[in-house]
Amino acid sequence: MKFKIQGNNLPSVEINLDDNESVFTESGAMSWMSSNIEMETTTGGGLLKGIGRMFAGESLFIINFTSKGKGHITFTSEFPGKIVPFKLKDEEQIIFQKDSFLCAEKSVKLDIHFNKKIGVGLFSGEGFIMQKATGPGHVFLEVDGDVVEMNLKSGEEIKVDTGHIAIFEPSVHYDYQVVSGFKNKIFGGEGLFLATLKGPGKVWLQTMPIRNLALRIHKYLPASGGKGNKAGINFGDVLERI
Repeated sequence: MKFKIQGNNLPSVEINLDDNESVFTESGAMSWMSSNIEMETTTGGGLLKGIGRMFAGESLFIINFTSKGKGHITFTSEFPGKIVPFKLKDEEQIIFQKDSFLCAEKSVKLDIHFNKKIGVGLFSGEGFIMQKATGPGHVFLEVDGDVVEMNLKSGEEIKVDTGHIAIFEPSVHYDYQVVSGFKNKIFGGEGLFLATLKGPGKVWLQTMPIRNLALRIHKYLPASGGKGNKAGINFGDVLERI
C-alpha cells in the first residue's frame, strides 16, 4: 500500500491499493475513489464495538473499501489541520483524542481507550474515553491546526493546556495537575487544571483545538434567536456538542 498526503490547511491522503487490499474508515469520511473499489458497511466487530466508537465520538458504522485490481481512494480532513500517518508494527499501539481517526489498513485494530483515573477523566479536558489503534498496518489521524512532535525522555514532564493533546504513545504517563495560585486560577485564563505528560515516549500536540476555535468564533456570532440569526441557531448547543 502506497499513499500521498497533499494540500495545506485542508489536506487529503490518497491511498493506492493493490488487488484485494483494504482500508476502513468511519461512515461518511470517503471523498473519492476509483470505480473498482468495493464498499462494505459493518459495525466493525459487532454492535458493542459500534456503540463503543460512538462514545469515542466516531460513527456507529465503519466502511471497508477493497480494491479489485489496482485502485485508489482519497480521504480528506474535516477541518483545518494536518493528517499524521503512522505505520504500526505488530501489536504496536498509539493513543489519540476522540474524533481524530481518519482511516486505516484493515489489519489495524481500532478500540476505545479508557482513562482509568477519575481525575484525569473529569479534569484533563479529554474525558474518560479516547481511542487506541493497534498494529500491524498504516493508520491516518487528523490533528487540529499544526502538529508539534516531542520525544520525552524518561522522567521528563510537560504541562499542557487541555485540548492540545492529540496523540501519545502508551509508554507516556497521562495525568492532570491543579493550577497553583489563587490569581492564576481566577484570572489566568487557563482553567483550573492542566494535563501532564511524563516520558518516556513520543507525544504529538495540536496548535488549534477545534473547541478553542469554536469559542473564539462564538464571540462574534449573534445569540440564539437574536437579530441576524435567521436560522435560529443556538450556538451554545453547538459548542456543547464539540
